[in-house]
Amino acid sequence: MSDPTPPRPIDLLGLVPDALVVELERHFGARGQKAFRARQVARWVYETDVRGFDEMTDLPTAEREALAATYVLGEPDADTVEVSDDGTAKHLWRLHDGELVESVLIPTEDRLTLCLSSQAGCAMGCTFCATGWSGFRRHLTAGEIVAQYRASRRWAAEHDYGPITNIVYMGMGEPLANRGAVHPSLTILNRGFGVGARRITVSTVGVVPGILELAKRPEQFKLAISLHSPVEALRRELIPLEKRWPLPELVEALKAFETAGGRRITFEYTMIRDVNDAPELAPLLADLAFDLHAFVNLIPFNPIPWQAWGPSTSERIRHFQSVLAQRGVDVAVREPRGRDIDAACGQLRANALVQIQE
Repeated sequence: MSDPTPPRPIDLLGLVPDALVVELERHFGARGQKAFRARQVARWVYETDVRGFDEMTDLPTAEREALAATYVLGEPDADTVEVSDDGTAKHLWRLHDGELVESVLIPTEDRLTLCLSSQAGCAMGCTFCATGWSGFRRHLTAGEIVAQYRASRRWAAEHDYGPITNIVYMGMGEPLANRGAVHPSLTILNRGFGVGARRITVSTVGVVPGILELAKRPEQFKLAISLHSPVEALRRELIPLEKRWPLPELVEALKAFETAGGRRITFEYTMIRDVNDAPELAPLLADLAFDLHAFVNLIPFNPIPWQAWGPSTSERIRHFQSVLAQRGVDVAVREPRGRDIDAACGQLRANALVQIQE
């Protein structure tokens, strides 16, 4: 009988700040070291981008070696990095077990937004998204989610992108289907790395229990809903999860979220030509957004190779924008970014998987 696989060392990036300090105090106490060593390591973890314990130069060599024997800083390897003509930078990260996940850095004049992943693949099966093409592989750990931020922060600094100002859980996967890892990762990014809660947005296709759990948190994390239709029947065709938590139930959860802390909700509405851009849908979307005081992002569909759909015409997008604005809804048209590097969620990973299969 073969020996069982030894457990992986504890990933410090996956511990919430208080637990990290307690764990390190225990570690150093057992070695006869003073408690301040734990705070030293915490500063290296959160305030710098060192890749390993050997770079923590204010610790004795023996202590660095003891840390490396017990813990890891779970850094992913950059399998592929592609930079768009518009500056959008997409990373395909290879995790310790070979799984591939994506993150995207999106620069604008006044901010640098990181779009990160919460799962390897996705089980939601949304018809307009490339991620679900290869199916669901596994949940990411809190450390693997946080590691995308830390590695992206280092890359951004090395390439003169400046500091990451905003984070959106809008990459691969459904964040609220992985709440056991997403909630700790939110705490780590907020309290450990100092990213303001109002600068962190969690996106969901409508996992109602997850929305209600997020509403109970005291921090002002933002919420984005992948809506894509104000009509149940059409939304069910686009988002299979609509069958489990239909639109009226989702709306009630959103009202609870808004009431809990006055946090603004964003509706993400991908505009697909001749699918969900009929003029009669615009006033229905406007009414729904107005009732929830929601902001609406109109997003031209980013074509994917195995789906014949195309983006709505500029005229149809302007019509939706006009109807929403006339109803008093704050609305913006999201500028397509990174199309030359397959920046839509899941495309880079899907292309890599196709190459592996070939």
